[in-house]
Amino acid sequence: MGRAFEFRKNRKMKRWSAMAKAFTRIGKDIVMAVKEGGPNPESNSRLRAVIQNAKAVNMPKDNVERAIKKATDKDTANYKEVLFEGYAPHGIAILIETATDNNNRTVANIRSYFNKCNGTMGTQGSVEFMFDHTCNFRIPSEGIDIEEMELEFIDFGAEEIFADEDGILIYAPFESFGAIQKELENRGIEILSSGFERIPQVTKQLTEAQVADVEKLLEKIEEDDDVQNVYHTMEEA
Repeated sequence: MGRAFEFRKNRKMKRWSAMAKAFTRIGKDIVMAVKEGGPNPESNSRLRAVIQNAKAVNMPKDNVERAIKKATDKDTANYKEVLFEGYAPHGIAILIETATDNNNRTVANIRSYFNKCNGTMGTQGSVEFMFDHTCNFRIPSEGIDIEEMELEFIDFGAEEIFADEDGILIYAPFESFGAIQKELENRGIEILSSGFERIPQVTKQLTEAQVADVEKLLEKIEEDDDVQNVYHTMEEA
């Protein structure tokens, strides 16, 4: 198995565990998708993907419809996607994806977490190059031959396809999202969920005490309402 498989296995139970936080993230994703491409999922592929993800975490349909309606209100603030970079203690690179309606607040908060936990906030591009920006799709496994699918979807950018207990996962470079989404839909293959991840190219092993230092910073960052995802180069057990 490749890096995507190991990455997914290690992260599976660690992040996105709080349902309320998942709903908040998806609510912001809906606002950004509607502001960008309109409220009709038929003509807005980004919104279509977010609705699939809402179903995957059992977000009630009423919540989704309410979020779409709210996003069409011109008085609803749009969220801007901002990437933050830095180092935790012991040389661990951290990449933070945020969705914010107040960048000054978010910058101040993220900087304070680094300062309080002996980390260093970096400049743009200081650690982003250490991560591969990928897209992924989860589809049902019934009736799918993985080897055959791998051969066919290489042409659309797929790099790694594997199965777990929840279905089949397809990983590809970030830029291949649209092509793979379109091909899956053209073939009538249900997309259970989809998204983007940043996979570290190299990870670093730490002692138990050092891991605790890094986890302290990660927890503070992940509790922030503006934070969507956090990635790092620490090797996870």
